[in-house]
Amino acid sequence: MSRYRRSQTPGATYFFTVVTYRRQAILCEAPIREALRNAIAAVRTKRPFTIDAWVLLPDHLHTIWTLPPGDADFATRWAVIKRQVSVACANEYRRADWIGPSKQKHRESTLWQRGYWEHQIRDENDFTRHMDYMHFNPVKHGYCKQVCEWPFSTFHRYVEQGVYSLDWGGGHVDDNLVAGE
Repeated sequence: MSRYRRSQTPGATYFFTVVTYRRQAILCEAPIREALRNAIAAVRTKRPFTIDAWVLLPDHLHTIWTLPPGDADFATRWAVIKRQVSVACANEYRRADWIGPSKQKHRESTLWQRGYWEHQIRDENDFTRHMDYMHFNPVKHGYCKQVCEWPFSTFHRYVEQGVYSLDWGGGHVDDNLVAGE
């Protein structure tokens, strides 16, 4: 079996894609959003990190994090976040009929797909491309016609800071956006 080798650069910035199990369209529901918010806050108190950007879609999320100097352990952070959300939402979202031998062996929930996709941001251009990609993602998937219409995104924070204009990503697909799914 091949082993995926993850980047382990302390203090680096990373782009992540995390997906629900069987692409369930549940992440934008209030109980999941609240559990995510609580889990992230709890993890950040013990293992700080900066959330540079975020977009939450029904069946997956994208985020960019910067870890503190000397720290490269995003894996533990994701494990704890996913576990806390799974536990908090078990009564409402656990599907006993989806728990097979592999899920039992790995003590996995039926909320998250195993693992996640990660990419270490190389430079400012790479950061900008990933920011644009994730903020445009709701339009790409047909959840809205303009980026500004999607409520579950840091796009609005960046508009307030003057990084994006409110009409940025007005609904046309830019072939230069980076692929990450």
